[in-house]
Parts: sequence; structure tokens; C-alpha cells
Amino acid sequence: MMPRNRLRFTALLGFALAWLGAAPAASASPEFDRWLQAFRADARAAGVSEATLAAALDGLAPSARVIELDTAQPEFLSTFWQYYDRAVSPSRVDRGRELMARHAGLLSEIEAAYGVQPRFIVALWGLETNFGGFMGSFPVIEATATLAYEGRREALFRAQLLDALYLADQGDLRLEQMIGSWAGGMGHVQFIPSTYRAYAVDFDGDGRRDLYGSLADAFASAAHFLSQLGWRGDETWGRQVRVPSGFDWRLANSGTRLPLADWAAMGVTRWNGRPLPVIGDMQGRIVAPLGHRGPVFLGYGNYDAILGWNRSSFYAIAVGSLADQLVGAPPRTAPRPEIGPRLNARQVAEMQERLNRLGYDAGRVDGRTGSRTRAALRAYQAALNQPPDGYATEALLTQLRRDTAGR
Repeated sequence: MMPRNRLRFTALLGFALAWLGAAPAASASPEFDRWLQAFRADARAAGVSEATLAAALDGLAPSARVIELDTAQPEFLSTFWQYYDRAVSPSRVDRGRELMARHAGLLSEIEAAYGVQPRFIVALWGLETNFGGFMGSFPVIEATATLAYEGRREALFRAQLLDALYLADQGDLRLEQMIGSWAGGMGHVQFIPSTYRAYAVDFDGDGRRDLYGSLADAFASAAHFLSQLGWRGDETWGRQVRVPSGFDWRLANSGTRLPLADWAAMGVTRWNGRPLPVIGDMQGRIVAPLGHRGPVFLGYGNYDAILGWNRSSFYAIAVGSLADQLVGAPPRTAPRPEIGPRLNARQVAEMQERLNRLGYDAGRVDGRTGSRTRAALRAYQAALNQPPDGYATEALLTQLRRDTAGR
């Protein structure tokens, strides 16, 4: 018997192909309607009103476009510098400075309340929605229902759908207002429903937590969320650094946190060669988004807080760098060596399979370079007498193909 999630995915794929103009396929609506009926009963039992359930769910159908975005695997992914140049463009820096000056009074109030410096709130706003320029185009109820029904991440998105209904039921948002990203991000700072429900605040005092129409609520909610993630208002996010010749690259991208004094003792300096600032018991982690040949950063505790918002190191570095430039730091001019394109998911999966075949435990073959895969890469690199930075490259994959030929 075909597993339930596979049945759902097959039905949705047929629905998506039909919607995209491919060969005729059976409608997914009967299966979806049964799922939705069961969900509606659970939501009713959880306290969502009948009026909200009817307004939100009557006539609902899965979104082919959401399924396409969730399941499509891009052939090529952005390199660090491609991502960085888009995220921290000169025009975004200029616009951010203008808006930070315009909203200086409000941002100062929020800093006093939550301890988050204005430049970081504005930087997050810039990366999430280009300062409110684009907050998404997908109905959030439809998107989260589609992703919950599809089944790959059912528990996550079932919870998001229920929280979205709570937000409407409790009056924070109107259903027609809930337009966001294909994965449910909403408003100026793109909170998913669970984050919205847990961390959004009514800073303007109008009785609603409105992250669409109220910059006061949006900025304060971002600051509140960061404060709950451990933000320190008396610290920056980190800085670009220089590591010495012979640096132990096993310490990079490993999550190893050490006092700044320890990094300084190893020879780590600021990018310009000046000594690291050693302040009290502050700690940091070495982050090398392109391995040993690319730029190197020392992320402090606030870097970890940004990762709590978005688990991407590219994102966290971009937020911190944009925040720095908003208050006058110069653009980054670090050398940009040719490293080659970032491996796509299929290549990473092949690398994992070949590492496992050689006895390096890369874990499940899932196309994602998690900590276990990076540890296996480090061990393999060390065996090749290469810097063990755990960074996956086409050259390393080519070497793996040679070493596993015939095995």
C-alpha cells in the first residue's frame, strides 16, 4: 500500500501538473477535502471559532505554485558573494540609512524597551522585505494548508496553519490581510504564524499586533524576538578577521565557541591586522562561509541570535554587515578568489554517498551539508593533507569519484 504522504504528494503533483498545463490529471480535491475536514475538527476542538473556520477554510484548495516552490530543486545555488552583493547592495545601504534617520525616534524607544540597536532592526527589515517593499504574494492560509497536507513537513505546517487561524480569530489580523511568503512569512519582518503568535507585540497600543500596517509593532516585535533569542545590546554581531598561517581549520564552522582572548592567543586578528578587542568574557565562533580560501568571520553571541532567526550563515553575515554599513562601516573589499559554484543538493547527496562508501560517516544521504557531513568532509580532507575546513567543492567531489571508482 502506498504511504499516506506519498499519496498526498502524488495527488498534489498531478494537481500541479494539470494547473501548469501538462497532461490531464485527476483532481486532488477529494483527498484534500478529507484532510481539511479532519483538520477543521481538530482546529474546532482547539478553540478556533466556527466563524473563522468557515471564512478561512470553506472552498480552500491546495496551491500548485506552493508545491512547485517547495519541491523544486534549483540547479545552481547562490555563492556567498552573489548572495552578499544582493543583500548588502549600495542602494540598500543608502535606503537603510535614510529610513533609520527617518524613524530614529521610534527606533530609540524600541532600543530602550528591548535592548536591540536600531541598525540591526533596520538591517533585518531590509533583508526580509526590502524595507516593506515586498511582503509576499501568497495567501498564508492556503500556503500553510498546502504544505501541511503535502506531508513532507506536516507537523510543522499543521501547527503554522492552526496558529494563523488563531491570529485571525483573536483579532490580530484580518484573513484578507494575511498575504505573505510561500512558506507563511508575514508582514514587514516576515514572521511565520507561530513566531507571530509568540513574539509579536502591540507597541503602538491600538489593541492589535499588526506587523503589516504598523512599523511600531513590526520593529518592536523584531526586537522582542531577538531579545528572547539572547541578544546583547552592549555588543556587536561579530567582525571579519584574519587567521594565521597554520590555523586549525577544524575549529571553523564547527560551532566551537571560545573566549576572544583564546582566539587572539592563536593569532586571530581583525581583518586589517590590528589586535582583536578582548572584552570581558565575550566568546565567538569562527565562520568561513567559503572554506579556507574565502573570507573569515568571528561571530559573537549576537551572531547566534541572528541564526536563531534564520539558520543561514550567509543571512547572519549579511545582516551584520548591512547593520555595520548603516552606521558608516566601509563596504567589504576582501579578495574574492575563484572557488567555483556552490554544490547543489544532488551533488551533496552524491558526496555523502561516496563518503559513506569510503567509511567516513556522513549520515543520511539527504543532500544537505549538516554537521555530520561536514565532520566526514573534514576527516576526508585531513586524509588528503588538505585544510580540513569541511567545505564541499566540485574538486573534492571529483576526488571522491576517483577514490570510490570500482567500490
